[in-house]
Amino acid sequence: MEQIIRTCLSITLLHNYMENFIVSARKYRPVLFREVVGQGTITQTLKNAIISQHLAQSYLFCGPRGIGKTTVARILAKTINCEHPTPEGEPCNECESCKAFMENRSFNIHELDAASNNTVDDIRNLIDQVRIPPQVGKYSVYIIDEVHMLSQQAFNAFLKTLEEPPSYAIFIMATTEKQKIIPTILSRCQVFDFNRIGVEDIVQHLQFVTEKEKIQAEPEALNVIAQKADGALRDALSIFDQLVSFSGKNLNYQKVIKSLNVLDYDYYFKITGNLLDGNATESLLIFDEILGKGFDAQHFLSGLSRHFRDLLVAHDKVTLPLLEVGPVVREQYLKQARECSVDFLYKALDICYQADITYRSSKNQRLHVELALLKISALKKKPEHFDEVEKKPKEEKKPAPLPAEKKTGEHKPVSREEKEVSLSGDKETKKKPVNKKEPVRRDVPDNPQQVVGEIHTETSQNPPSTISIKDALNGHIAKQSESGEEAGREKQAVREPLSEQPFTLDKLTQKWMEYAEKMSHEKPRFAAALRIHMPDMTDEKSIRIILENKNLKEDFEQNLKPDLMEFLKKELNNYGIRLQIEVEKNEGNTTSRKPYTPEERFVYLAKKNPELQNLKRQFDLDFE
Repeated sequence: MEQIIRTCLSITLLHNYMENFIVSARKYRPVLFREVVGQGTITQTLKNAIISQHLAQSYLFCGPRGIGKTTVARILAKTINCEHPTPEGEPCNECESCKAFMENRSFNIHELDAASNNTVDDIRNLIDQVRIPPQVGKYSVYIIDEVHMLSQQAFNAFLKTLEEPPSYAIFIMATTEKQKIIPTILSRCQVFDFNRIGVEDIVQHLQFVTEKEKIQAEPEALNVIAQKADGALRDALSIFDQLVSFSGKNLNYQKVIKSLNVLDYDYYFKITGNLLDGNATESLLIFDEILGKGFDAQHFLSGLSRHFRDLLVAHDKVTLPLLEVGPVVREQYLKQARECSVDFLYKALDICYQADITYRSSKNQRLHVELALLKISALKKKPEHFDEVEKKPKEEKKPAPLPAEKKTGEHKPVSREEKEVSLSGDKETKKKPVNKKEPVRRDVPDNPQQVVGEIHTETSQNPPSTISIKDALNGHIAKQSESGEEAGREKQAVREPLSEQPFTLDKLTQKWMEYAEKMSHEKPRFAAALRIHMPDMTDEKSIRIILENKNLKEDFEQNLKPDLMEFLKKELNNYGIRLQIEVEKNEGNTTSRKPYTPEERFVYLAKKNPELQNLKRQFDLDFE
């Protein structure tokens, strides 16, 4: 019997608790302007208008959901009808008008939901109602929520009343989609744009609620709730009620991330630490653990991008306020930010951004994210010879001394014309006769070694010799060597002809495709153009490609040609290569188009290289 009585008593208490329970979004709804969170500029403007009696006939409150538009509209409606407003422009909440409003029995304040009353007839009923003056109070206030849901005809029917309402009528409209309001309505209203509420403001309000409800909550837990709410205070309070039902009076960080299915900060700190160490293996294992807990790979990728962004923000004290995390997590960010270079964070952010863009189009999405992690881990790795190159400066090769014409005897002066003949590079060995009337230059010292080139020999006291423009244009490299043992010893620069090894079209095509593969990640548009436009050889050193139009030619020459020529010269071991870019003769023909299908590409390439037809027949190849 005693057990039955206890059970009945528990059921009664639970029933009373459930009956009296009010969600936090309603229970802690602001009733004064100063209680509104995160909209200080708007509330101050409205209070000043009330104090100075400069009230507009119509207001339009715009902004995202859950940020206080309807709440501010109700406070404004209550304040302008308050019998004893405070000097600060706040309602007294004690007069008959304020009590009637709070008890939902006021006849001066009317609320209309435009989502369900959006026809012309509904607006006509509203217009008829506006004609009746208020029985108690100064103003009849009409709050129209979700006003963008009105039809075009309803808007047009509302225009005249909105422009010239009775002196006692005030319209307050709220909307989440300002762009759907017709301009003729906007021009008749004072427009207030409400902002999203900041994370810190939401956390402070949640702390106020926890104190009222006597709930123990960790700051990091409240910070996660605020971030999950995405600037909407109503959403934050709804999430708060849900978590209190899950965890009771003790709200900690672990319970919050478990209930909201939020990825813990520790995973991002761990994986970033391994990426900084170049430990790709451990990074992949952590990513596998994350997937094993049911998290989406793209959710992880976007979270990693935000983590790198927060590390970049933590690098500078000026941008530190942009870090919207709790104090404990903030210290972790500051600590790890010291270990990351800004260059590493820039590159890691770019890799994550590109991977996030192409995630949906990837067939193997897990591999797609893993490749992004491997690329980031490779950013901190150095090549094997990097340390040696850093420590040892590059030694200049000393040129081999040229054989002297005569080991003994006086050195014959060399005239300017004779030196130009020796530099010309022609196979003719005859020298032009020297004009005896012209004075002979004496700028070459008595030295058994002859100086080659336009570069004059200088003593160690003079500035170092330089390469002439003529030598640079001809593609020759002047190598300098100097000796510090004797102050009077001369410096020399010797020109050596660069290699011009012959190559075949097959070899050229192979290197061409290698370069296209190399550029597929950096410049995919140019890589596709390289694969379509195959080169042709007009002679041993001349390469020719034909493009569709002049715009592509100019783009090719400015952005790709220098790097491409450097690659080909190095790979083919021929520094005399010339690239000629031509435009198709039928450039103005609108009927021509690029080959896109595999068959069209094969036909296009076979016209340039007929051997492809024989290759196709010999191996019985087919199109993919």
